[in-house]
Amino acid sequence: MSIKDIVNRDIVNLTNCDQEPIHIPGSIQPHGFLIGFRKNTLIIDYCSGNIDQFIGIIKEQVISKRLEQVVGTENEIKILDHIHKQEASFSSPLTLSVNKVNFNVSIHASAENSIAEFEMASSEMLEPESYYNQTRRFVAYMSRSVSLQSLCHAIAEETRSITGYDRVMIYRFDKDYNGEVFAESKRDDIESFLGIHYPHTDIPTQARELYKKNLLRLIVDVNYVPVPIYTLNDAPDKNLDLSNTLLRSVSPIHVQYLHNIGVGATLTISLMLDNNLWGLIACHHYSPKYITSFTRVAAQLQGHFLTSQIRVREVAEQHELSKSITSSLEKMLLKTTLSNHEALTQIVKEPEILTLCNANGVAVVCDERIFTGGHVPSNSAIQKLVHALRQISPSAQIVSSKLSDLYPDVDISDTAAGILYYPFSSHHDYSIIWFRGETIQEVNWGGDPSKAFVRDEKGLSPRKSFELWKEEVRFQSKEWTDAELFSAATFAQSIERHLHLLFITEEESKFRLLSEKLKRTNSELENVNWIGTHDLKEPLRKIQVFASLLLSRKEQKLPEDVVNLINRMNISASRMQVLISDILSYSKLITNDSVPQIINLGDTAREVIVDLEDEIAEKNGYVQVEVLPEIEGINFLIHQLFTNLISNSLKFARENVPAVITISSSLESGSVNGFVNQDFYRITMKDNGIGFQNEFKESIFNVFTRLHSQTEYRGSGIGLALCKKIMENHKGFIRASGEEGIGSEFSLYFPKRLK
Repeated sequence: MSIKDIVNRDIVNLTNCDQEPIHIPGSIQPHGFLIGFRKNTLIIDYCSGNIDQFIGIIKEQVISKRLEQVVGTENEIKILDHIHKQEASFSSPLTLSVNKVNFNVSIHASAENSIAEFEMASSEMLEPESYYNQTRRFVAYMSRSVSLQSLCHAIAEETRSITGYDRVMIYRFDKDYNGEVFAESKRDDIESFLGIHYPHTDIPTQARELYKKNLLRLIVDVNYVPVPIYTLNDAPDKNLDLSNTLLRSVSPIHVQYLHNIGVGATLTISLMLDNNLWGLIACHHYSPKYITSFTRVAAQLQGHFLTSQIRVREVAEQHELSKSITSSLEKMLLKTTLSNHEALTQIVKEPEILTLCNANGVAVVCDERIFTGGHVPSNSAIQKLVHALRQISPSAQIVSSKLSDLYPDVDISDTAAGILYYPFSSHHDYSIIWFRGETIQEVNWGGDPSKAFVRDEKGLSPRKSFELWKEEVRFQSKEWTDAELFSAATFAQSIERHLHLLFITEEESKFRLLSEKLKRTNSELENVNWIGTHDLKEPLRKIQVFASLLLSRKEQKLPEDVVNLINRMNISASRMQVLISDILSYSKLITNDSVPQIINLGDTAREVIVDLEDEIAEKNGYVQVEVLPEIEGINFLIHQLFTNLISNSLKFARENVPAVITISSSLESGSVNGFVNQDFYRITMKDNGIGFQNEFKESIFNVFTRLHSQTEYRGSGIGLALCKKIMENHKGFIRASGEEGIGSEFSLYFPKRLK
C-alpha cells in the first residue's frame, strides 16, 4: 500500500496571497489527531501523521481500514449516533475512550467524508450551574451597560475571566472590513490596542469566509510544527476540506504575522449578525496556551450573548438619534405648503429642513431655478453636480459620504463632501439635495495599512512594524444613518407630492384660461359661419347676377376684352362660393354631435350615383358597386364622403377615356395602422383616371393641398381633407395610392360594427 501526504505547498506571493487555499492546508496543529472516513462505507481515507502518539497505531495501520477496526465497534456506533444527532440539532463534543485513552471528539462533514478530530479529554466539566451563572452575569451587564461599547467591554472582561488570556478584544469591522478594536480587557502591564484600526488585508477575504463557516478558531502555540495528513496514493490532487475543523493548520503568513506582533497563542470567536461577519472576539496570549473544549464552549457562549444584543443596542442608539430627527421631520411636514414655486424660498430657510437629516445645506432644483438653504455650493456648481448625478442615476436616489468618488472633477468638499440626492419621478428636472461638508478625521492604524505585506530575502511576509501610524482622512463627510436616510426620503416624497399638486393646479389654471379662450373663439367661429352663410355668399351672388346681366344685354355690345374680364370675374365668384361652402362643411365636422345610426353603404353609394348622374354621363362613365356592409355612422357625413370621392374620380378622369369607378369591400383583421386586434371593413374606390405620384399619398389629405393648377382642374383643395376628417369622426382612417396615367385607389377603413 502506497500512501502520501496532502500538504499544500503552493507558493504564496504578492499577487496571489488573497487566494491562498487556507481551507486545504493538508496539515493540522499537533494538540490532537484527525481521521477522515467515507460516509457511505466508513472506510478511513485520511489520517494525521501523529495518530501513533495518541493511540499507539501508526498511520499505515489506519488508512483503508474500517472505522471500527481503529476505534472499536462500540465507538463506531457512538460516532454514527452522534452524527445523526448533529444533523437534527446542536450537540456537545463526544467523549470516547480509545485504547484506554479518553478523548473529546468533534465531528464535521466534508463533501463525501466525515472528519473526526480527537483531543485529550479533560476532567473539567461545565455544569449547568456554570451556564446559569454566566447567563446571570450577562443579564447584569445588559442592565448596567448604557451603550453597545460598554456592553462589549463587559463581554471582553468576562471572556478573559473565563479563558485566562492576556488580552481579549472585541474587534469590529467597517463596511470595507477594516477592523477597529472596539473594546478591550488586558493585563495591566501590556499596552492598550483600544481604538486602533487594522486594514482589511490583516484578515483577507478567504479567512473571513472561514470565520463565517467555523465560528471558533484556536491556535495553541504559534511555534508549532504542522502535522501532515496522509491518504492512499490512488488519485492525483487529493485534498481534504478542513473549513469546519478545529485542528486546521494555520497559514504560514498568519503565523508570521502573529510572530511579528509577539503573540504566542490565540482564540477567535466570530460575531455574526444577519449572516454577515460583524466582528470578532479576539483573544491573545503571549505564550503557548491550550484551553479545553468546555472552556471554549463557555467562551463561545459569550459571543452568542453579545450577538443577541448587537442589533438591539444599535437600534436603541439609532432610536435616540431618530427622536430628534423625527421631531424635525414632523415640524417640516406641517410647514410644507406650496401655493407657488416661490414658497420654496421660505421652506429651504427653515432650520428643521437641515436637522431632519443632520445636514449642513439643502437645495431644491426645479428646472433652472434653485432654492437653497444653509451652507451649499454655488448655483452653477449645483447645476453641474445635478447634471452629473442624473447621468449616474436618472431616477434613483444617490447616497454618498464621499462625493469625490462619484464626482471627482470638482472639489466642493467644504460644502458637499457627502450628499443625499433624491430626483422627483413626476418631474424629470426636479430634485432635492442635502449636503454635508468635509469632516477631517484622524485614524490611528496599527502600522502603515499600505504595507500589509513586504518582500524580503526570505520571500513574502506580513509587515513587521505595528507602530502607531496616523492617517488624516479628507474629502468625506460623516456616514448617513438609516434614521437620517428615512427622514430625508420621507420629506423628499412630501415635497414631491406638493410640487406635483402645484403643477396640477398650475395646469388646471392654464387649462381654464385656454378653455375660456376656446369658448370665445368658438363663439367667434359661429359668427364667422353665420357671416359665411349669409354676408359673404350674398355679395358673391350679386356679383354673379350683375355679371350675367352685363353679358346678356344684346343692345350693348361690349368689347371682347371686357367680356373676357367679366367671365373671369364670374368664374372667380363661383370658385369663391365653392370655397366658402367647403370651409363651412369642414367646420361643421369639428362641432358635429349627431347620433350615429346604422347605414347601408351600398344604398348610400347608389344614392350618390343618382345625384351625380349628369357628371357621370358627361365623362361617359360607369360606377360599379359591389356588395357593401352596414356600419354605424352619421348619414349625411357618409353621403358627403362618397360624393367627394366619386366626384374627385370624375374630375380627374382621363380625356377621351370613359371613366370607370369600382367600389368594393373586404374584411381586414389584426394590426392595422397602429390599431391592435381590431376588425375593419375596407371600402375600396378604384378609378382609371390620371392618377398621381405615390410620394403625395399623405399630403393630398391636407387642407388646401392641390397637385394641379386651378386652370387645369377646379376645386378648393378641401375635398380630401373633408374625407379624412369624416373618417376620423367615425373612428377609422383613409389611405390613398396612385400611379400616373393609370388611376387612383382610395381605401376607407371603418371599424366593424359590434353585434
